[in-house]
Amino acid sequence: MTAPTQALEAAAESAASLLRSVEQMRPEQVSEASALPGWTRGHVLTHISRNADALANLLRGARTSQPIPMYPSPEARDRGIQDGAKRPLAEQLADLRASGLRFTAATEAMPDAAWSAEVPHRSGPFPASGVPLKRISEVEYHHVDLGLDYTPAHWPAEFVARELGSLTARYRDAAGLAALRLEDTDTGAVYELGSDAGSARPPLELAAPAAALVAWLSGRSDGAALGVPVEALPVLPPMS
Repeated sequence: MTAPTQALEAAAESAASLLRSVEQMRPEQVSEASALPGWTRGHVLTHISRNADALANLLRGARTSQPIPMYPSPEARDRGIQDGAKRPLAEQLADLRASGLRFTAATEAMPDAAWSAEVPHRSGPFPASGVPLKRISEVEYHHVDLGLDYTPAHWPAEFVARELGSLTARYRDAAGLAALRLEDTDTGAVYELGSDAGSARPPLELAAPAAALVAWLSGRSDGAALGVPVEALPVLPPMS
């Protein structure tokens, strides 16, 4: 197969948008809390950089026909984030740029045939052609997690549409989740979620633009924009 050109271009655009945000940060902001519990913005930025290198590992494995994992171990992943989190903003920004260039170099080194090779992942192997989409998701979600001026409303439409499909599929038959009926007011599409078969209650109806639905389903909002009191919303099962 040929290179996933459109996804690669979208990944580059997401990375450029992130860099613009980080370039506008004040030095003291790097040590302030992010939107992720227990993580500072330094943790988030370090994770984004290390993810670029981890995904480059997958591409190198696909190119060389070796099953190279993203990280040597879960412990190594966590240690890398902790070790880099306290670095000053200038170092974080330089790392973000350099790791992004390494990821780009890894994509450019891929022969067409290698994009169809399967690469390992904790949620199951997938074709290397899916690596750019993984990178987009990491950058877009964590760009919001930085808690700066970039919000779910800024997410690219294609990313929102893809994530809405993925997240609603994930929760379609989720055990213990109360029945939900989600309406995407951008398109009119309706999604039925939950497998709470023992309940006689009708599904809770939620209607909002796609970005607001994705923000709630992915844990990036409390659901205040979904048309019902936040207290009425169910607790979503954790994302593995």
